[in-house]
Amino acid sequence: MSSYNKPYLTFDQQLELLKSRGLEVTNHQTALMYLKRVGYYRLSGYWYPFREMIAPNELQHAPIKHLRKDNFVINSKLQDVINLYIFDKKLRILLLDAIERIEVSVRVNIAYLLGKYDRFAYLNPELLHGHFVKKRDSRTGKTVYDKWLVNLEQLIGRSHEDFVKHYKEKYGLPLPIWVAIELWDFGMLSKFYQGMRVNDKLNISKQYGISDWRVMQSWLRTLNYIRNCVAHHNRLWNRNLLDRPKLPAYNEIISFNPLLTNKKTHTRIYVVLCIVSHLLQNISPKSSWNKRLFSLMETFPKTSVINISSMGFPEDWKHHNFWDNVMLRKTELILEAEYL
Repeated sequence: MSSYNKPYLTFDQQLELLKSRGLEVTNHQTALMYLKRVGYYRLSGYWYPFREMIAPNELQHAPIKHLRKDNFVINSKLQDVINLYIFDKKLRILLLDAIERIEVSVRVNIAYLLGKYDRFAYLNPELLHGHFVKKRDSRTGKTVYDKWLVNLEQLIGRSHEDFVKHYKEKYGLPLPIWVAIELWDFGMLSKFYQGMRVNDKLNISKQYGISDWRVMQSWLRTLNYIRNCVAHHNRLWNRNLLDRPKLPAYNEIISFNPLLTNKKTHTRIYVVLCIVSHLLQNISPKSSWNKRLFSLMETFPKTSVINISSMGFPEDWKHHNFWDNVMLRKTELILEAEYL
């Protein structure tokens, strides 16, 4: 039985509760609007860092998982919470744009590579890794490949895409890999890459400037995790990554060298932004994504309570090689302005 016993509160009562705990509200109507549109519980994830920390001598009296009090730090403003929420929403949209480009690119490269062997390569176990197609779960007796095929069959069965209908009517099943792969979600794509033969995985990873296929495999898995977070509108800005990416060895990709000695970057969203930047530079070198990220970072709420270090950003992040093109352009603009 649940021990939850907190009372139902109207939107007005929710706002009064926040004010009674020390959260500064300058515009009553705007505050109510956000409570109605976004919800108290969703916003609570963004005002959590603004709550007072429990002092070490008080920890013995506090519930194990509750390290903050209900009251807010002095001068905490609801507007800062809202600004953080808006920043996080824009961050999710920016990442979704990048992940879509990466997903489409990887689809093309896998289909192009394996299609040369067999137009139905994804159905040919001899073209896949032995662990993927032969290693059986002791409980279910199924391989990872068995489960993957079931998911694919379900996707094709419930698809209403015109191109699927066309191929079924004109040619029948199965679909060639360059058609079928358009139905795979990022999870299926990541799982299939993991199940490819090592030489084929290496062939793909090298197209993105990655000499270790294990790194590419890890990155796809992490990006799928982030993609799922974005799809469910989950908070990203200070998220502790549950599926942490493998980083390249020292000097394999020079841009990543500074991250190897900074463990905090491995667990936060900054490392994902670096991965995305690297991949996009190989997919679309003229992409403005880095510039848009810079512009977004300039909107991060400036308060005494939160800062971008919670995102894993090191102090010298602007000087990391990932962002050289943006910093160079900023310097050019400054020099141009001096001669106007």
